[in-house]
Amino acid sequence: MLIKIIVVGLLAFMIYNLFRALFIMNKNDPDKPPMSKFIGRRVITSVVIILLLVIGIFTGVITPNPRPF
Repeated sequence: MLIKIIVVGLLAFMIYNLFRALFIMNKNDPDKPPMSKFIGRRVITSVVIILLLVIGIFTGVITPNPRPF
């Protein structure tokens, strides 16, 4: 259950960074941080989510659905 909460929180953080980058791209204000900062955070967050899922599957915390055949 804890891993599900962590993954949902990381997904929310990823969406937040996506919209922050969108607003910075639209405003084009030189005083604000660059858009690549937020896009980079989004990429790192997605890598962390994938690693969490893979580690969870290998350790047995997450059980994937059985194959249909």
